[in-house]
Amino acid sequence: LTFGARTEEFRALNCELVGLSVDSRNSHIAWLKTIREKIEYKGMKDVKVGFPIIDDVAMKVASLYGMIQPGESQTAAVRAVFVDPKGVLRAMIYYPLALGRNFDEIRRVLVGLQTIDAFGIALPADWRPGDEVIVPMKGDDQEKVPEGAKCYDWFFCTKPLPKEEIGRKLGEKV
Repeated sequence: LTFGARTEEFRALNCELVGLSVDSRNSHIAWLKTIREKIEYKGMKDVKVGFPIIDDVAMKVASLYGMIQPGESQTAAVRAVFVDPKGVLRAMIYYPLALGRNFDEIRRVLVGLQTIDAFGIALPADWRPGDEVIVPMKGDDQEKVPEGAKCYDWFFCTKPLPKEEIGRKLGEKV
């Protein structure tokens, strides 16, 4: 429901969504119809899911990606999100069946990975667009502190990176 409602927001971030479920194609069709025709939740109503959903009844793909987890279920996949802006799987978030996903965090991870790639920097804990970023330094770089950076020690230097600059470089409003 939420990915369906926020599809265009993710597409604006150059992200294409793909769903995977261990349920059958017919089950997907019924589920999508119910979401569109019957569910109204937190301001989301008449939601059309506009991205592909793959049926994986044999659980081959779900098993390969670690979505069948002992202790949760032997026949149901946990909720998992894989963020992959470079074609190399770099971020995975698993949620137990009973815990809803945090879509703002999923968006933050996507924008964060795109920012890392675009600017050659690293991000501190709890980073949000507009916060300071980490300037990667090596031990022999101590004398080469980049302009505008503040170094706390040789391995930890930060610099401002305005949200607007990120938006200009990534080509969208972040």
